[in-house]
Amino acid sequence: MDAEDLNHINQLLDHDVELREKIKDQVTELDKKARTMVGLLNKIHSTPSNLIPALLDSVRPTLDSCREATAGLAALVPPSQFWRWKDQWANALRTVIFAASLVEYLASGKLISLAQVSDILGIKEEWKDRLAISAEDYLHGLISLVNELSRLAVNAVTLGNFEEPIRISLFVKDLFAGFSMLNLKNDTLRRRYDSLKYDIKKIEEVVYDVSLRKLAAPPVNDTAPTTS
Repeated sequence: MDAEDLNHINQLLDHDVELREKIKDQVTELDKKARTMVGLLNKIHSTPSNLIPALLDSVRPTLDSCREATAGLAALVPPSQFWRWKDQWANALRTVIFAASLVEYLASGKLISLAQVSDILGIKEEWKDRLAISAEDYLHGLISLVNELSRLAVNAVTLGNFEEPIRISLFVKDLFAGFSMLNLKNDTLRRRYDSLKYDIKKIEEVVYDVSLRKLAAPPVNDTAPTTS
């Protein structure tokens, strides 16, 4: 290589390092917001059902502020380089999706759609070659939702909310049925999907105990959770 070629390559390498650091800074901001929401939402396990709306109101401002981080990422990622940089923010984004899906479930009892999450995070269609929510990241977020709801089914009973495990059971079983129709070829996603069986079993045990003690009416699967 001559000196001019070496200089050009060095400039490209320096640009990549600089871009990576800028993207990392935006991802760090998104991750901070995600962890803040998870910390607040963890209070659902010790919060009476009548106080849940107020708790969700405390989470929504942080969820809405995630738009700033996604806009910052979209501004940094060069056109047609989504898949090159996607792994940088995947974990933080999945946590945000989990938080958004949990807020939606607690507020309405419904399953949040991928389009709804994109709208909440301000992700625009014209960004699709730079920043988008992949189906894989969306599904990872929903699996985390089921993990959390299996905990809530147990803790709701300790708070005297005997109906919640039944609602959770119907919701999770319908969601699991939807997952079972997908062709999951990603190994990590497949393993996490398979683990949902343990969450469902845990929820079923709570529902059985509540029904056996006649603390709540047994579940009737006549109303499936719908995407709002």
